[in-house]
Amino acid sequence: MGPLGQLADQGHGYYYFPKLEGEISNRMFFRGKPVLVWSLNNYLGLANHPEVRKADSEAAEKFGLASPMGARMMSGQTKYHEQLEHELAAFERKEAAYLLNFGYMGMVSIIDSLLDRHDVVVYDSESHACILDGLRLHIGKRFVFPHNNLDRFEAQIKHARKVADETGGGILVITEGVFGMPGDLGNLKGILQFKDKYGFRLLVDDAHGFGTMGSTGAGTSEEQNVMDGVDVYFGTFAKAMAGIGAFVASEKRIIKALAYNMRSQIFAKSLPMPMVVGSLKRLDLIRTRPELRERLWTIVKALQAGLREQGFDIGKTQSPVTPVFFKGGIPEATQVVADLRENYGIFCSVVIYPVVPKDVIMLRLIPTAAHTLEDVKYTIDSFAEVRKKLDEGRYKNGGIPAFAEKF
Repeated sequence: MGPLGQLADQGHGYYYFPKLEGEISNRMFFRGKPVLVWSLNNYLGLANHPEVRKADSEAAEKFGLASPMGARMMSGQTKYHEQLEHELAAFERKEAAYLLNFGYMGMVSIIDSLLDRHDVVVYDSESHACILDGLRLHIGKRFVFPHNNLDRFEAQIKHARKVADETGGGILVITEGVFGMPGDLGNLKGILQFKDKYGFRLLVDDAHGFGTMGSTGAGTSEEQNVMDGVDVYFGTFAKAMAGIGAFVASEKRIIKALAYNMRSQIFAKSLPMPMVVGSLKRLDLIRTRPELRERLWTIVKALQAGLREQGFDIGKTQSPVTPVFFKGGIPEATQVVADLRENYGIFCSVVIYPVVPKDVIMLRLIPTAAHTLEDVKYTIDSFAEVRKKLDEGRYKNGGIPAFAEKF
């Protein structure tokens, strides 16, 4: 069953596969009780924005959920798909873009399509699972460097350059814009300092950065002023856009090659029209309503500054992603989460071993533009009380609380 599945019988429906109900917002319902939610990637609060809901509803009424039928290459192409691609490309200052049905499958297929057996990959050790799964399809050489360690990166890129010279292939460097667990940024600017010397292309997965980072929301490459240095840019609609789907942007010839080679897109149904039309509205709001991003960052700064002032360890986050680290094992983690949900009405995600070391509990908070400063204060005060209980050993008994068994 794996490390998570081993606890499936006890934790299913509570710790795993929990059901949040009600309108997507900062406050929802869990098991019939109201909770303050910090677990949704609804960064800009677009999930229930009235203009977004209107666009989604009108598109569903006009086209239905089935349209267009078939894969893009065969019968699923529309002017709306092309329009969204043109607008995304312009927003990311790239020549072209291509829509993807889902981010995870899209990234796997991008990596598979960009590389052949002669090519070499160098990638960050904390890359997302979709990157790692894409690399499993690559039969050529690959080298990994410790997270954001530029000295080790250069050492690995030297090895890659030597192998590529022998095979006649190219080098693809892969990293993320915002790393979704620790919340820190990929050192794109630092990596690009080596580009001319070693001759590589850079692919950036900016799932959490698109819409949240940069002066216009164009992402982490804009934040670090290196948009021109990123050869292939990947963004998803599942975070700041509060939707489904993704896109890849690059040179026209690269996008053309991807469109004709990505198996996850060639052999899959086209992105449904309501999501495409709805994404046009979402992108428009990102471009024209900077106050949404400003509101997000007001909440982010208040939350992170408040946690730090209270002595909480939130790592090196440079993005809205806010990890809070406690000392304790899995038994304590189950009790902490249950206490927060049942007695404080706070719903946040917990990360345990093997994602973090055995003696670490990580609570992951995702602030959004839908949250309030009152939400921030209440959460920090509640975390302080929980930390005190943890330090006093009041969660030592561990185990799955009786109310969480077999829902």
